Amino acid sequence: MTSPQFAEPQQSVPPTRTAEVDAKVDRLASKKGDWLKVGIPERISYLRQCIDGVLAVADAWVADGCRAKGIAEGDSLVGEEWVVGPWQTIRNARLLILALEQAGQPKVPVKKRPDGQLVAKVFPLDLKDKLAFGGYSGELWIEPGKPATQGATYREPRTEGAGRVALVLGAGNVSSIGPMDALYKLYVDNEVVILKMNPVNAWVGPHLERAFKSLIDDGYLAVVYGGADVGAHLAEHPKVDTLHVTGSDRTYDAIVWGSDPAERERRKAADDPKNRRPFTAELGCVTPVMVVPGPWSEADMDFQARQVAGMVAQNGSFNCNAAKVVIVAKGWPQREAFLAKIEQQLTSTPARKAYYPGAEDRYKAFLEHYPAARAVGPTGDKVVPWTIIPDVPPTKGEYALTNEAFCGVLALVTLDVTSPTAFMAKATEFANESCWGTLSCTILVHPATERDFPEDLDRMVSQLRYGGIGINCWAAMVYALVSTTWGAFPGHSPKDIQSGSGVVHNALLFDHPQKSVARAPFRIFPKPVWFADHKNLAKMGRKLTFMEASPSYGKLVGVAVEALKG
Repeated sequence: MTSPQFAEPQQSVPPTRTAEVDAKVDRLASKKGDWLKVGIPERISYLRQCIDGVLAVADAWVADGCRAKGIAEGDSLVGEEWVVGPWQTIRNARLLILALEQAGQPKVPVKKRPDGQLVAKVFPLDLKDKLAFGGYSGELWIEPGKPATQGATYREPRTEGAGRVALVLGAGNVSSIGPMDALYKLYVDNEVVILKMNPVNAWVGPHLERAFKSLIDDGYLAVVYGGADVGAHLAEHPKVDTLHVTGSDRTYDAIVWGSDPAERERRKAADDPKNRRPFTAELGCVTPVMVVPGPWSEADMDFQARQVAGMVAQNGSFNCNAAKVVIVAKGWPQREAFLAKIEQQLTSTPARKAYYPGAEDRYKAFLEHYPAARAVGPTGDKVVPWTIIPDVPPTKGEYALTNEAFCGVLALVTLDVTSPTAFMAKATEFANESCWGTLSCTILVHPATERDFPEDLDRMVSQLRYGGIGINCWAAMVYALVSTTWGAFPGHSPKDIQSGSGVVHNALLFDHPQKSVARAPFRIFPKPVWFADHKNLAKMGRKLTFMEASPSYGKLVGVAVEALKG
């Protein structure tokens, strides 16, 4: 039960020499106490410089991403790289500015549930949010029994002491992850950062070095390159105080318990970690999509089939939150028709380059376990076709439910229930107990069903043990909003880390987050950015990025015009 073991890719940027790595750590260590004394006005200034810096390199950043992922110049998919790279990074920085302008405690509505748990409404934050993302909302659920306090770093500033050096091991699939993880460590955890780029997308590192130049020049951030050897050297470096990784649980285990399997087992049995540093992690997940039975029209099924196909295909399915399991009710009259429409949509979805190392081998392993799997998408050189795995048994320990594919396969699971009430209860239990990981999940529910069974849906959302839940939208929106948190549901132990521990994003600086929920209308309009048939994503993504840097109603109109052409 695990995420993949990734092979080492070829380096697109030369590895940083050990002596230079050590020199950068030494400089960060000499400045970690100084960062504690940097006041809010100066921190805001750094963020504004970062936003300007990202805008300055954005075109080159996107172009390099497209080359690496096989996206042709002029293709609408160019917009995908705008959205998951510069736009996300700028949004993170801008929302941190918003929080810091309010002393780290921005005011948002907080409600108390009947059981006493507090829930903060963290999206939309203003009228521009409402207009830009019509119908979307975001909630951040506080850990039961905890207060909805914010900004501990700024509420009780610590200006004395040594500070800490954080190692951030960047992810290779989405180019905003590394810079956003670094911003979290700097601005929420109050630590200086050495960011090691993942070899898969090391190409983004030079752009980040230019964009974040002010933080680098003043000694609060450093960027290095290399493979597992550089990461291992830094993880054991005596001047590195804390660790954060976005990636595989295998990487986490190798650092904490040792790279040798026998050593890992021995250390786990003895509760003797090799690396005892504080370690947060955002890792993998076998992400379920739970389809609540209801009175869906033909148009409803068409739309939601396109949405599910988009959750599979975006970024070539190289996402830890990509849809991997669709769960339906056996007694739903439209079950077979809906599953057929998903297959039709994947059949018509263009192939994507299998740019992430080991995709072909992982795909073959799934085919070996499921001979009935159907390749429904286009094939070609360096392509893993979109593939349906029908009739996967809803059994704990099943291969497709306990191994993250990290390629374009989709398992179909049917639960032996009919009513919405029975499905929501059983799907919750199944997702919690049988699908590996707790990072993200999605619920698709017709508005009539939500109206008729509100308590059942509320109970489902409350009981799902996932750090990010999407209702009628891909759970990736929890990642995208940034005012929400992103990370595993709390409770994984270092011995069984699964989707990780701790959170990132959390731009409103809540001290005790449990999970976040993003909601959208059942039929989202305009067309979401993850739909594979979006025709104008490139122009829209670029305009969205520049609007995010300095929002205005005029820029918002420009984004809306491009979005409506999708």
